[in-house]
Amino acid sequence: MRKHFSSMMAILVVLALVLAACANGTGESPAATDPPATDEPTDEATEEPTEAPSIDFTACQVSDTGGIDDRSFNQNAWEGMQRAEQELGIEAKFLESSTEEDYSRNIQQFIDEGCDLIITVGFLLGDATAEFAEANPDVRFAIVDFAYDPALPNVEGLVYDTAPAAMLAGYAAASWSRSGIMGTFGGINIGAPVTDFMDGFIAGANYWNEEQGASVRVLGGRDPNDPTSGSFTGNFSSTDDARNLTIGFLQEGADVILPVGGPIGLGTFAAIEEQAAEAVGLGVDVDWYFSAPEYSELILTSIMKRIDNSVFAAIERAVNGEDPQPVFVSTLENEGVGIAPFHDYEGDIDQSVVDGIEALRQALIAGDVTPQDYYGD
Repeated sequence: MRKHFSSMMAILVVLALVLAACANGTGESPAATDPPATDEPTDEATEEPTEAPSIDFTACQVSDTGGIDDRSFNQNAWEGMQRAEQELGIEAKFLESSTEEDYSRNIQQFIDEGCDLIITVGFLLGDATAEFAEANPDVRFAIVDFAYDPALPNVEGLVYDTAPAAMLAGYAAASWSRSGIMGTFGGINIGAPVTDFMDGFIAGANYWNEEQGASVRVLGGRDPNDPTSGSFTGNFSSTDDARNLTIGFLQEGADVILPVGGPIGLGTFAAIEEQAAEAVGLGVDVDWYFSAPEYSELILTSIMKRIDNSVFAAIERAVNGEDPQPVFVSTLENEGVGIAPFHDYEGDIDQSVVDGIEALRQALIAGDVTPQDYYGD
């Protein structure tokens, strides 16, 4: 069995794979989740959606430690599984991991149950997934937020080019900030799946500054030349740690804060509420306006990874008997990443800013602008 990469090398490999795949146009467009909207009323009866006939195919999800209802990537992946169950007629199952020791146990249980496709969710499951995929070459796997180099023939790496989407959010947030000070922090510093959000957010602020002659700055950001720099809680579970970091940013004058750590981000919104601060936060992975409705009035927007779409696409390829894609990249171009609506803050974002966001989006897709050129303070 080949030796696995260290965590740091794996981080660099994933980032390189994402950038290379984006440059080569890798990744097909995920299927749309919502039906097309219509402005015309109709007198025709609306039929309830019908489920696809059941087929003999079982897709099984192993969550990371955040749990299946983490309001973030585990939950969003499960939504893709549920969609596949309804539209493709498969059976979907999940097992939750409470600790890292559960990863191997849960994967082995699904192998024993004869799952046709095992989807592991999260960078931290990289080693366990590789171990079982190599030992069980006839079992098909997919993993969220990770890819292997060299590729494993029975594993799909589902990765997300989030830095451009985060750049759009940083641009919008800088336009909204009244104090000219924003903040960002991560959970565990595992590299691209966390730091691309943070770096892209800073890039957006820097792009706004360049366009507007402004001087918005971001606390907690990283030195691109020092991968150990930046603000992190060191975990993905403690809302108290996130709350304490957020209070520190608020005390320094920040009025927009981006927490990148799944459920710990709830600590940011709790801190803003407790401090009665004139500040807002941003969600990550999914639209937090809906996943954390208790804080909807504090959410400017969210940086979205359409994990549900990529998981659905991976299941569909498996059902259709297509070979696993070594790296499937969700991008701005294929609508696999993006930003959520501004919801309650629509009226606070000028049309000139909306136009600027769209112009930046098109420039990022065309490659005329790259987030890396705007990283750093």
